Amino acid sequence: MITVFRGGWVVTQNPGRDVFRGDVAVEDEKIIYSGPKYEGSADRDINAEGDVVMPGMVNTHTHVAMSVMKGSLDDLLFPDFLNASFKIDADRTDRDIDIGTKLGCMEMIRSGTTTFMDLYYSEDIIAKAAQQAGIRGVLCWCVLDEDKTTQSGNPLKNCARFCNLHKNTRKIVPGVGLQGVYVCNEDTCLGAKELSDREKLPMNFHLSETRGEVNEHRKSTGKRPGEWLAGLGVFGPRGVAAHSAWLTINEVRLMGQSGVSVSTCPASNMKLATGGVAPVPEFRSGGVNVSIGTDGNTTNNSLDMFSEMKILGLLQKASRWDATVAKAQELIDFATINGAKAVGMSDKIGSLEPGKYADIIVLDGKAPNMRPLLPENIIGNIAYSASGLNVKHTMCQGDLVMENAVIGTLDTDAVLAESEQVWRKLCLR
Repeated sequence: MITVFRGGWVVTQNPGRDVFRGDVAVEDEKIIYSGPKYEGSADRDINAEGDVVMPGMVNTHTHVAMSVMKGSLDDLLFPDFLNASFKIDADRTDRDIDIGTKLGCMEMIRSGTTTFMDLYYSEDIIAKAAQQAGIRGVLCWCVLDEDKTTQSGNPLKNCARFCNLHKNTRKIVPGVGLQGVYVCNEDTCLGAKELSDREKLPMNFHLSETRGEVNEHRKSTGKRPGEWLAGLGVFGPRGVAAHSAWLTINEVRLMGQSGVSVSTCPASNMKLATGGVAPVPEFRSGGVNVSIGTDGNTTNNSLDMFSEMKILGLLQKASRWDATVAKAQELIDFATINGAKAVGMSDKIGSLEPGKYADIIVLDGKAPNMRPLLPENIIGNIAYSASGLNVKHTMCQGDLVMENAVIGTLDTDAVLAESEQVWRKLCLR
């Protein structure tokens, strides 16, 4: 089947970062054309006249199933937040995880995210729900010390079993989720890295999210978390370090040398008041690939990557007293092509180029917040003016999962209604 998006402002995110008025053609799962008017025939035409056609966003750190807990843990000090979160999480059923995942996927579809990297347990349930929703999940099963988990059995073995079962599942990329140095000893970290290397799996892990985490680890080991993990050999090109807000220049240098990527989560860090600002300029100069994550809906309350892009840019500029830091084009790079690289898929997604999967979103170019819309300001408008609610169409791997702002893959009314039942059960106690 051939689908053609016609007449839009095409933001390619290709190596030249070309922007032009034209068409994007898709055959089955992949893009076959991106350029001026497509002269071939089409089975389906989508009128994008005056709209913005761009790659789907890549959210490189979240906990999608926690979407059903939104608004239950607001305005708490970090230790109180953690205690309350663990109590709610311990009571969750498989059905709660299913509904939370579907709700989160609906929010991401609606706001233009086509790939998300998740760190959680029960990723088998999340995988099934994400498949029904129709977007791509890079699902990293949570690994931590066996004496610190609520999982049944050994977390590393659970992870390996999940990855083996889902390694050939369409739109599902299984991976390893290393919870963090505060619950992962040396053997756990090495076991997770060995599994990632042996099976060539992506690995998502929390790193230096809080000052307390850094100080406690330094007291117990004599090293900061980044130095310790680098010394063990845990860093590597398949690794994605979430948060990374409390780092030294030496740690940044070690990360750049190893090829690890970063998923900076500015809204989550600010909402929890954990302090610290991810050193994005130093990451870039040190060769660290920078991507963006929303974190979960309990710490952010939103999975909107357009909002996260803008917040990241403003935080970097304000904290540096430098308006030239984190420019608009860089922010879009972080959310698309850099995110694709972080999850190991830069050859498959992140830009609108022939041969890549058709992960495409269309923004309403007639929305007042997007106008005036000209070639000279389109990049700035995407980074600083756009909202996830501007998304009209969302396609993932050739599947049109949302058309004219209507999600077609799930019974949205049923998910919304059941999400409130789950919230009352878990959070009104």
